[in-house]
Amino acid sequence: MKLTAKEQERLTVFTAAEVARRRKERGVPLNHPEAVAYISDWCIERGRDGQSVAEIRSGASKLLGREDVMDGVPEMIGMIQVEPVFPDGTKLVTVHDPIRSDSVGTADGEDADADSGDDAATDGGDDAATDGGEDATEADE
Repeated sequence: MKLTAKEQERLTVFTAAEVARRRKERGVPLNHPEAVAYISDWCIERGRDGQSVAEIRSGASKLLGREDVMDGVPEMIGMIQVEPVFPDGTKLVTVHDPIRSDSVGTADGEDADADSGDDAATDGGDDAATDGGEDATEADE
């Protein structure tokens, strides 16, 4: 089997997300890479399922709470950017402050799909999400 660099990266994100899901199920707080992979994988899969950019952005910020991650992790992740494949092509999804509170939904999207209305959707490759040099955490499909 030959995989492109993008496909290899996607499998790496999935593998890290799977480790994160198992640790979260056991109540083990996630570290920075695990939290990023957990949220990124969820976004990529929802794009593949055909959810809108706005739905993904809204739901992604409800996946993990501060109690799900190690101390300091929420402050380390100011933004996550992923490029899921949607039915009509690849789009950039930016999630600002993805770990916001203690009340969260589930990774399967049961509670995480309600639109909070506080994130504007982006549908293209030039998402102006960087704020004066703020570091972004990226994972591409």
